[in-house]
Amino acid sequence: MIRHLVLFKLNEGVDRDDPRVVAGVRAFEELETAIPELRSWECAWNVSDRPIAYDYAINCSVDDTDALQRYLDHPAHQAGVGQWREFATWVIADYPF
Repeated sequence: MIRHLVLFKLNEGVDRDDPRVVAGVRAFEELETAIPELRSWECAWNVSDRPIAYDYAINCSVDDTDALQRYLDHPAHQAGVGQWREFATWVIADYPF
């Protein structure tokens, strides 16, 4: 199994209630049922207010690296990523478990 972990940081001046962010969150929440390769799916806002904390997280798993690539290439995933590019940056870790 491969874990795909993504941490998002909203750009300066962008708030959670910004309509673009609301739509981006909705797009990511819908991935759980849109992409068959996903074995587990979690996405949520961070509850920590520490200065080094990121704002939003995705934590999911797939069977293997081929399934990860299919997930990454999936049109629904690409559409969500395109939305988030407008208002956030992120870091990613993909690792076996």
